[in-house]
Amino acid sequence: MVVQRLFSTFANGLPGLGLLLQRAIAGIALMQYALVHLRPSAGSTLLEVISLAAGFLLLFGLWTPVGGAAVAVLQLWALVSGARDPWLSLLLATMGLSLALIGPGAWSIDARIFGRKQISVPQRQAP
Repeated sequence: MVVQRLFSTFANGLPGLGLLLQRAIAGIALMQYALVHLRPSAGSTLLEVISLAAGFLLLFGLWTPVGGAAVAVLQLWALVSGARDPWLSLLLATMGLSLALIGPGAWSIDARIFGRKQISVPQRQAP
């Protein structure tokens, strides 16, 4: 229920579709860039593994606030350290932070697990 308390609603319709597209683009771009630069001998292996995990979380909308915050922190660190392309790092950090703040949308695992539930109570019949 922690994720449900973070967001008043899980956006549906066109806003939900927009969040789905944003999650998909950010997650795929992050995972692709991490896979290309993942080398066992490189010093940034931990950064790439965490980026892969955060990209997976964003792509499927699982623990979106955690994944988005992780992406923002990792990409800002990569931006400051000069480990990556600065514009890509800035773009991914912005997308991760916005997803962490806005939420995953209705088409996500978070919405299925933590979303609002509808309880229907049958009407009483008069005796």
